[in-house]
Amino acid sequence: MGDRSSPTPVRVERSRDTLASRQGVSTAACGLRSTRTGKGASVGEALRDATKRLGADWARDEAEMLMAHALGVTRSVMLLGRMRDPAPDGFEAMLTRRLTDEPLAYIVGAAEFYGRRFTVTPGVLIPRCDSEATLLAALEASPGARRILDCGTGSGCLLLSLLAELPEATGIGIDRSTAALAVAAANARSLGVAERADMRERDWNQPGWAAALGRFDLVIANPPYVEDGAALDASVRDREPAGALFAGPEGLDDYRVLIPQLPGLLAPDGAAVLEIGYRQAEAVTALAEAAGFAVELRRDLGGRDRALILRISCG
Repeated sequence: MGDRSSPTPVRVERSRDTLASRQGVSTAACGLRSTRTGKGASVGEALRDATKRLGADWARDEAEMLMAHALGVTRSVMLLGRMRDPAPDGFEAMLTRRLTDEPLAYIVGAAEFYGRRFTVTPGVLIPRCDSEATLLAALEASPGARRILDCGTGSGCLLLSLLAELPEATGIGIDRSTAALAVAAANARSLGVAERADMRERDWNQPGWAAALGRFDLVIANPPYVEDGAALDASVRDREPAGALFAGPEGLDDYRVLIPQLPGLLAPDGAAVLEIGYRQAEAVTALAEAAGFAVELRRDLGGRDRALILRISCG
């Protein structure tokens, strides 16, 4: 992704799996009582101070993204020509928000996914790099898809990326959250695919939710799949929408409801692609096979189980 007119979007948010196990950036750990960036400090000096205060492995990346946003420039422009400028007044307030566990993407209002910028708000799950494996699985499973359904569209990152990659396709994104649908619609407009994207308020837990939707060449879904008792980082647990994260004691509740309904949504030779938690392949595969599907597993760049391709079994 090349430089764009807006500041560089966030690219460092970790997967739901990773965030369930890593240490959070807590107020105590980061030392909010330490001396704040001094008045009159340069951008470079403020970045060094912020990196120390954030304290995580990726602290420098986050500090640079916050600073670029505060300056209103891309990260590359900042690094190449603004390091000696005075640090902007708004940077300290942004840093404080990050130190108190507000996700970086919510602070800057955007996240990068598959080389494109997506607006995000606290009403949607932040797109993760690992979900790009789900997107790639969908493109592999149905490279000529004309009708696409995205179940739980959130920011729209999966559906809208598919529409951008498949210029002949149209798609419907469903979500039970009106706030999420508004964000997805805005992203469709900014990416130039709004005429081919239809956002609808639907909930697959409710009877009749699929009425009049028709059948699709491709159904893609990144449903909630975190166990209710998972030890999530505070920036996820307390900040991102719980309805997009949690799915019962095993993280399987939404799969149990959605998978049996997929055959009625697929066109002949259609495929469904489901994102899964990295320890859920066996359980979700069993649910899919019980519903009459043949299943193929795809892994993310970290080698973790990440997506299942489902096709109606001919056997």
